[in-house]
Amino acid sequence: MTYTDPRAGDYAVATHGLSKRYGRESALREVELRVPDGAVYVLVGVNGAGKSTLFKVLMNLERPDAGTAQVFGMDTGREGPQVRAQVGYVPERQDAPYRGMTCARLLRHAAAFYPEWDHGYADHLTRALGIQPQRRVGGLSKGETRRLQLVLALAHRPPLLLLDEPTDGLDPVVRRRALALLAEHLADAPTTVVISTHHIHELESLADHVGVLREGRLVAQMPREELQRTVRSYRLEVPQGWEAPRELQATGVRRSSAGRDLRCTLVGEERVVTRRLAAAGARVRQVSTLALEDAALAFLPEDPA
Repeated sequence: MTYTDPRAGDYAVATHGLSKRYGRESALREVELRVPDGAVYVLVGVNGAGKSTLFKVLMNLERPDAGTAQVFGMDTGREGPQVRAQVGYVPERQDAPYRGMTCARLLRHAAAFYPEWDHGYADHLTRALGIQPQRRVGGLSKGETRRLQLVLALAHRPPLLLLDEPTDGLDPVVRRRALALLAEHLADAPTTVVISTHHIHELESLADHVGVLREGRLVAQMPREELQRTVRSYRLEVPQGWEAPRELQATGVRRSSAGRDLRCTLVGEERVVTRRLAAAGARVRQVSTLALEDAALAFLPEDPA
């Protein structure tokens, strides 16, 4: 089930029935993405869920097999160059173009394509991220390449950022610095952000919308307040051998040694969930709010290991 925010009227990014296949494998299945203007939208999913494919379609680097995508009302298939001019993009792969150029030369080259390029800001980002301007792009490590990609994405202050695992490959110190720079960037100018990450907890203070991709389907999307209101941890007193009703999508189930005390994460309005639990023979002892990461992961399959 996909949840959407009925109050959000204007979307910076929207897709309609978006589907993409690679041979027999479906990367995207009828995705209905809705990103409100000005939102920081965190896209969650395991590797292979379709996150990177979705970003590529939004950039018109891949063509969908069905459906459409719009960025600021522009069709990505028909107006790809105009869309890309409005986007700062960090791709999943840590490959920078023009490997024979120095970092400084590449930044000057990129600036020529963006009338809004802020040279002073690019210099600030370069220093803050520890980029050595005279290093050749082809000789950069993965982490150094990622830092350069962040500068390329942010320096022209685009109205939309598409960040695909932007802190991947960064050490903890640089990761914190990059996230602080992103927070400063958002405070300085109105920007819509769609960001995928395996480190959801790092975006706890920035995220205001969350979407969950599972096997190419967008199985949930909603404001973070709604997510944390409708996905909660329950401590239950249950009969021996009790199992949660299937419709409650129980995850993270932990039992006491006697099997009569159980903790689990359940999706749904607390009032409705509590009523269903009582009807199934369980007694609710405690209900707790979850961190953003734990609430989002409730929509993904548990690791069998």
